Amino acid sequence: MLLGKLFFPAADPTTGFLSSLATFGAGFVVRPFGAMVFGRLGDLLGRKPTFLLTIVIMGGSTLLVGLLPTYGQIGAGAPAMLVALRLIQGLALGGEYGGAATSVAEHAPPHKRGFATSWIQITTPLGFLLSLAVILGVRLLVGEAAFTAWGWRVPFLASSPLLALSLVLRLRLEESPAFSQLKLARKNSCSPLRDAFGNSRNRRLILISLFGITAGQGVVTFTIYFYALFFLQNTLNVETVTAYVLVGSAMLIGTPLMVFFGALSDRIGAQSIMLTGFGLAVIGYLPLFKALTRAVNPHYPQPFDPGLLNGPLAVFILTLMMVMAAMAYGPVTASLVNLFPTEIRYTSISLPFHLGNGWFGGLLPLIAAFLVAKTGNIYGGLYYPIGVCMMSIVVSLVFLRPKPNQA
Repeated sequence: MLLGKLFFPAADPTTGFLSSLATFGAGFVVRPFGAMVFGRLGDLLGRKPTFLLTIVIMGGSTLLVGLLPTYGQIGAGAPAMLVALRLIQGLALGGEYGGAATSVAEHAPPHKRGFATSWIQITTPLGFLLSLAVILGVRLLVGEAAFTAWGWRVPFLASSPLLALSLVLRLRLEESPAFSQLKLARKNSCSPLRDAFGNSRNRRLILISLFGITAGQGVVTFTIYFYALFFLQNTLNVETVTAYVLVGSAMLIGTPLMVFFGALSDRIGAQSIMLTGFGLAVIGYLPLFKALTRAVNPHYPQPFDPGLLNGPLAVFILTLMMVMAAMAYGPVTASLVNLFPTEIRYTSISLPFHLGNGWFGGLLPLIAAFLVAKTGNIYGGLYYPIGVCMMSIVVSLVFLRPKPNQA
């Protein structure tokens, strides 16, 4: 990873790579803390003001990454500042999801909640695709040497117009009708954290939703979004542009399925769809990644040869992984929203979502890379997402009972 080379000492490439993954994971580690801080504000003050605050913090810290000096310029201060900004991003993002999920869900009719909230889910792959397109475009436009020297800053700095647009749109948002009614009747929670975590029944639901829903969803989603890309680039030694095109193509094909599965969850329930996605991951990851190796670099561990790449087959394999992610991710918001009452919903869904995605999912690349390095088996890292999915299947089947849609 380029940021690893720019912000960490270059003496040991492996250490630099793992350090860059750890920096990437740092933002995910603090997401649950952001979920608690901003979840409390969202249930206390409202969805709209909290939603505005999180985008300002998130957008501002992203912009600042593009202005940071590198390790070669100031030494150890560079990675320290990068990690600090990643932590700030993680805190803000911990409040983003809860705001989006509760606001959209509470504006939508209960019987169409899966369809409505699935549009939140497609913003993740679409944002990822946009970032890949911008990075790839800048690389091709300025060349690799210039991109390494200064071009890497452009995608971060280019986020400022999107921040301005987001602020304009969010200022025009109306407060959630369900929360407005609660506040008018003075029935909104005065102590969201105490009401969410002090109540044994609600605390049990939070734990069940974490281990039975979001942990599995997190690893299935991050396997295709991030680990597949790391696997192509750092294990199979596929050149950056080719790896981006392969993963980006699969995501472009599979992303609309999130809306499909979200809408389907309104008819048959979210749990059955998500569990099917988890089960397919358990039985499919090892053969799919082995097939991906044969399609991309059939003579591995020999160096990657572009002439031997079977691009259509590789995209097909990656698209199958994307289907699993769509089944897990499309219905997840509706599933969580339906578990918790309006007065503590922002707090209650934010924490398990960001523990599942931030810790179980966000740390997947680092944990998988560590397992591969320790075992010497290029597929050893897959046992982590497989194990988490098995856990989620068991917890969901034993402890989770689907609930009817509520206001």
